[in-house]
This record gives sequence, structure tokens and C-alpha cells, in this order.
Amino acid sequence: MSRNQIKSKDLDKIGFYRNTSKSVAIITSAKHFKHSTREEILELFVKVKENPQAYLDDPVLFPLAATFMDKLPDKKFKVHELQEECAPLKIYGRKEIEHEAITQMDIALRLPVSRQGALMPDAHSGFGLPIGGVLAVENAVIPFGVGVDIGCRMALSVFDLPEKYVEHNRHELKMALRDYTHFGMEGCLEFAQDHDVLDDPAFNETQLLKKLHGKAVRQLGSSGGGNHFVEFGVIELNDENTLGMPAGNYVALLSHSGSRGLGATIAKHYTDIAMEVCKLPRNAQHMAWLDLSTQEGQEYWLSMNLAGDYAKACHDRIHLNLSRALGIKPVAKVENHHNFAWKEMMEHGTELIVHRKGATPAHKGELGVIPGNMIHGGYLVCGKGIPESLNSASHGAGRKMSRKKAKESITNSGMRQMINAAGVTLIGGSSEESPLAYKNIDDVMLAQQDLVDIHGKFTPKIVRMNKE
Repeated sequence: MSRNQIKSKDLDKIGFYRNTSKSVAIITSAKHFKHSTREEILELFVKVKENPQAYLDDPVLFPLAATFMDKLPDKKFKVHELQEECAPLKIYGRKEIEHEAITQMDIALRLPVSRQGALMPDAHSGFGLPIGGVLAVENAVIPFGVGVDIGCRMALSVFDLPEKYVEHNRHELKMALRDYTHFGMEGCLEFAQDHDVLDDPAFNETQLLKKLHGKAVRQLGSSGGGNHFVEFGVIELNDENTLGMPAGNYVALLSHSGSRGLGATIAKHYTDIAMEVCKLPRNAQHMAWLDLSTQEGQEYWLSMNLAGDYAKACHDRIHLNLSRALGIKPVAKVENHHNFAWKEMMEHGTELIVHRKGATPAHKGELGVIPGNMIHGGYLVCGKGIPESLNSASHGAGRKMSRKKAKESITNSGMRQMINAAGVTLIGGSSEESPLAYKNIDDVMLAQQDLVDIHGKFTPKIVRMNKE
């Protein structure tokens, strides 16, 4: 570590109390003041804090000055053209991926900030970056590259209970899912929820987050619509699995949802800002980015991480509420995000921002859950850490039908007959989420056998979803 490197505690001493100011100060000092002493840097930063208006035209210190102003000056925008050459791309399971998703990835890889990309075998078209797309960029974050449901994730709890527990207690499990989960954009659970995330000081860092705190309180422990679910099932663990449990069948609880209204509002707010300050050709406009050296970039980064923590908190409450209601305790838990951006070091020693939109992290030794559909289940996996995939894997089976097409071509009664025949109990749900609307999970797993090892298979038994 450099002797003149600025640390958070140095900034505390000179009155930098906002996280955004600290982040921008640390980035600015590392990037522009490598040959100045720590004392010289801190003395300059004090001047910026005391008189930020004097530095609004300074190309280096403007981002820091802006963090101390109640009202920002008019935003300046910059026009960017797409590059002729694409950044390197690795595609897994190409024959099962629609052309539109590959085209979207091609556009993303022509952004001036793009450095590398990967497309997972569950990929299908989305807004901006395709679902199943992984994109690494330099010193920037793309709100639509993260997605609207920031921090959407899987969480799996495993209980030291035999498979027969599900059949013997099917009614109790079904009633617990009815009474202790809530789905949809409106409403909330009928009993109070609490979690440390609600006391996170980040809620006081921006006006937007302050306004969203009340909604975060109301929606804690609930799930959204679409393909979000909470389900009880059975997991068959392999020999020498990474959970350290004996091979066999165990009761498990799997949930899929994200950051609710908090994440959606953050995504829209900062996407609008990104599209104001970063002008791109029309076919790429939703891939507008925020420079991480700017106040807006730092605010989004702070807000995104808070939304991710909140998404985890929702899963924490879902699993805790159901476990308490049934009087059972998990012995293992596996969870991680799939709509998020991370700062990661590449093999060549450069730090890049890796966006995984509908893709799960799969660093070497990292556990994850890749679900299939309501009846065909999914897999407990362990990442192999493959650089060409940007240490990623699919986040599910992936859609082969759009929601509109599924709704038009699959009846609810036909879907329920299929589900009942598989011995699965469904609460809520719609034909948009029929098993027929998804790719074959085993084909998807075969296409990414180089990315993950399988350590167990999860089969759903009682599924709760929103009724669309």
C-alpha cells in the first residue's frame, strides 16, 4: 500500500462524513495525486469541502466538490459512439440462445467502457443487456446492466429432515406458505418484520433513499411477481458435497426474489440520470453508464449495494418466518445475487466492474443454486472459476417463450394438470410461468459443465407464486 494512500479514517478526521464524499475522495486521490503527500492531499480536500463552488470548473476536483453541494449544477452530457470492434465474448450453449440476445450482447460489447463479456446458456433477450449476460466494464456502472430488480437472488435452506417429512406434513407446509409469505407489488405481510438492514446509515445518504425507507419497512420479507417463488422440496445431496453433509435426501426451502420497490425505484432513477449524461446511439441508449468517479456514479453504487443487502434481508425474513412457523431449523444455507455489479480483479491485474444480469457468480469454490421450473427442479452447484465466463454461470433454465407467448399458448388448466401429475402442489402461479415456457434445465447444465460442478439436485414439492 502506498504511503500517501488516503484511507476512510483520514477523511473522518477532516469532516468527510458522507460515504459518497469519501468514495469520490479516495478514487480521486488514487487516480490523480499519486505523487502528492497525504498531508497535501488532505489539505486540498479540506479546501474543496469548505468552498466547493470554487472547484466546479476543475476537471479533477469537480466530482468531489459536487458531493458537498445541496444543489448540483446543471448536468453536462457527453456523446459516445459505439466501437467498431467488439470486446471479447464467450458464448455457452449458443444453439439454444435466440439471435436477439446475441445481438444485444454485441451492442453492449461495443461500448467504449466494455472490456469483456460472456453469455450464459439460459440467455434470452431483455432490456439493454440480455438476461444471462455478463459484462465487464472499466470504472463505470450501467444501471440497466444490473437490471430493474437489483439484487434478485436465490436462497436455499437445507434441513436435517428426511424426505418423508414433506409428505407427512404437506398440509402444514402449504398453510405456512399461505400465511407467512406475501407476493405482488401491493400490500405486505400482516405481522411486523424487522432486520438490521433497516438501520443501515446508507438510508440517510441521499434524498431518494430517505424517501424509500418507509416502503422498505413495509415490504420487508415479501416477494414480487413474475417468476419469483418460495417453495418447499427435497434436495438430493451427492457424495462429498460442499455442504459437508452425508449423501442423501433432505427437506429444503428455496426462494427467488429481489429488492422489491426499493430496487426498482433506484434502477429507474439512476437509469434516467445515466441517459441524461451519457448519450449513446438509439439502439444502445439503455446501456448508458455512470462514471464511478462522479457523484451520480457513487450514489448509484451506494444505492445498489443497499438494495442488494435489502434483497438478502427479505430472504432472511422469508426463511426465518417459515422455519419458526414450522418449528424447524436449517443446518445449511446457500445464497447469492444474480442481478448485480461487482468490483473484481481480472487475471491481468486490472479491476473491472462485472455486471451479471440474470447470471450467478461462479468463482472457484463458490456455491450457487440454479433452478429449473416448478416440476423439474434445479441444482446445487459449486463454481470452477473460469475466466472466459467472467467467473459466472446461468441463474436458471432460462425462458424459451416470452410471457406473452406463454399466456397465449398455454392454458392455466393445462398447466395445473401437468403440475398435479408431477405431484407438485401450486399456490398461485399462472401459465406465464408454466414449465413449458422454460428451456430444459439438463440441457442448460450440460452446456455449462465447464463452469460448475453439481453437488445436489433440488425437486420442488409445494410451490408458492404470485397469481398474475
